[in-house]
Amino acid sequence: MTKAIRIHAPGGPEALVYEDVEVPAPGPGEVLLKQNACGLNYIDVYQRSGLYPLPAYPAVIGMEGMGVVEAVGEGVDAFVAGDRVAYADVPPGAYAAARIMPWHRLVKLPDAIGDQQAAAMMLQGMTVEYLIRRTYAVQPGDTVLLHAAAGGVGLIACQWLNHLGATVIGTVGSEEKAALAKAHGCHHTINYREENFTARVRELTDGAGVPVVYDSIGKDTFEGSLDCLRPRGLMVTFGNASGPVEPFNPGILGQKGSLYLTRPSLMAYNAKREELEASAAALFEVVTSGKVKIAVNQTYPLSETAQAHRDLEARKTTGSTVLLP
Repeated sequence: MTKAIRIHAPGGPEALVYEDVEVPAPGPGEVLLKQNACGLNYIDVYQRSGLYPLPAYPAVIGMEGMGVVEAVGEGVDAFVAGDRVAYADVPPGAYAAARIMPWHRLVKLPDAIGDQQAAAMMLQGMTVEYLIRRTYAVQPGDTVLLHAAAGGVGLIACQWLNHLGATVIGTVGSEEKAALAKAHGCHHTINYREENFTARVRELTDGAGVPVVYDSIGKDTFEGSLDCLRPRGLMVTFGNASGPVEPFNPGILGQKGSLYLTRPSLMAYNAKREELEASAAALFEVVTSGKVKIAVNQTYPLSETAQAHRDLEARKTTGSTVLLP
């Protein structure tokens, strides 16, 4: 038996139940992990609420964690007991003190990366990697719009975009978050509670607009984000913090300048083992070199995951949050 957070049906934070669960021995191709830290991400909220339905209930949710290999199943030769590993991938089940994972979705951690740092960086860091290097390959001199610049993805993205030579315009919800984003390399911050972000982006770009918008907010920012793009610009919608984007007529994209729209996911970009390894290697390089620093700004005991969800949804958190089994 081990302790885990399960949901017995979709719902609010109160649906998160801290309870005993059975952990089987690893089968063929599987690894048993004793987890030291778990990451908190908005995709966990979508799983909990039912926006991203799970195949069966009760279910342990969570997509990111790190731990130490305790045992391996038949056919696993990439890892041995004692290896420190991390992941940010399916199947869900990260909110647990121990769990089973398929070996091919794990990566070995460099010694220079600590436990909490690892749990905080895998999903958000590899998300940033594919967004700025593969969805739209940011070039030196590009100006980009990044929503939620003081969040976990945002703080990593601000630093990495700086490393690539881009100018970052970031939206935030308070002066405190503006200061935090600027401290991590955001060149221009826009407090969306006080300013029209679309008008401000146009002002900052002398009316030209930006080549790409990275939008994890969803419904509340979608239309305004389209109006921030230059002709043939790319709208990258990769989250739903304010709710899913409403259905719309794709002809709008033509009217606004032959715009492109994509809805990417980490799982699709890192579906192949070689893609996962390359993404993790790029992340490890920028972190161990000091170009990107991982800000673990909140930790909660695993037993207090419901409160962590409340704080995340109320936008009280900044940077990354880690749950400790």
